[in-house]
Amino acid sequence: MGFIVRVLVNVATIALAASLVPGIRLDGATPALLAGVVLGLVNGLIRPVLVVLTFPLTLLTLGLFLVVLNGLCLAATAWLVPGFDIDGLLPAILGALLISVVSWVLTAFVSDGGRLERYR
Repeated sequence: MGFIVRVLVNVATIALAASLVPGIRLDGATPALLAGVVLGLVNGLIRPVLVVLTFPLTLLTLGLFLVVLNGLCLAATAWLVPGFDIDGLLPAILGALLISVVSWVLTAFVSDGGRLERYR
């Protein structure tokens, strides 16, 4: 249940990024749903490997390279999903930053079991 909620959060934040960031286009609900699933898989499977491989660069930039890495993961998602297009690295980075912040805020209230929780 938690995975489904996180995918739906990804879908909502990708749609929000497409409406707010110039250079990101989404052609409907089906590409948004597919992009949410693919982004979840990319972030779960590929991103950890990239984080380890780019650790020296991340350390050298005091962690700022992780923002670029998130943008690259979003660009890879757009490359894999038809109907979801990004015009370059800057829109990808801005979209990934927006997606990260909104997803972080929304998933702070969702447990791993998919239930809403209130933190005190």
